Amino acid sequence: MSTVLFTKENGFGCITLNRPDKYNSFNREMSLALQAFIETCANDDEIRCVYITGAGKGFCAGQDLAEASDPSTIDFEKFVKEHYNPVILGIRNMEKPVIAAVNGVAAGAGANIALACDIVLAAESASFIQAFSKIGLIPDSSGTFFLPRLVGMQRAAALMMTADKVNAMDAVAMGMAYKCFADDVFESESKKIAYNLAQMPTKGLGLTKRLLNRSFSNDLSQQLEMEKEMQVQAGNTDDFREGVAAFLEKRKPVFKGR
Repeated sequence: MSTVLFTKENGFGCITLNRPDKYNSFNREMSLALQAFIETCANDDEIRCVYITGAGKGFCAGQDLAEASDPSTIDFEKFVKEHYNPVILGIRNMEKPVIAAVNGVAAGAGANIALACDIVLAAESASFIQAFSKIGLIPDSSGTFFLPRLVGMQRAAALMMTADKVNAMDAVAMGMAYKCFADDVFESESKKIAYNLAQMPTKGLGLTKRLLNRSFSNDLSQQLEMEKEMQVQAGNTDDFREGVAAFLEKRKPVFKGR
């Protein structure tokens, strides 16, 4: 059975973590497969949005501890460098919107991979847990980068040190997630957002994502200069011309992602 499933649906790529009996916890095979499908989505012009979710009752419970059961032999450097960092960089460097559709528990690296996505959507039964401190580890998978920026330094520290569980509604209130939907409509409502994003001007969305990435390191003058450069690029796209024409003609635009 494949540890990651992939389909193309209405302009977006759907990546499903598929170890439901383990709450989609990561082993090496699943991590490498996820990296491969992220790269596929980045390079396929027909895919204009990416939707990542989990099979069964969980989104992702982090590292499968059965694969890391012997602390004397586990290679933490290899795990982080080869299993997790490429996933985060693949998500952030892809100039297309990436949705984390968190359908259940998101713990450890699973929570932080979700937070690295552009938009986090949560089912009512979903939860987020910075579980690392429970086993004496530190948050990886960009958790120490994104969580304080989303919820503030003190709250991030508390969540990481106490490993308290955050339910879906609280995650929305804190800024960890964009929207929460009832479990029975979660898939349809979250995929509706993916479909809508896949119909939008993909180049403009990608340039927006590039600007957001750089806003973490740029000062104001640098960010304004980059906005100027990106606006020039956006203004030279077919989608900009279509958007203006549709506005003037009082019709719905048909964007092609070019």
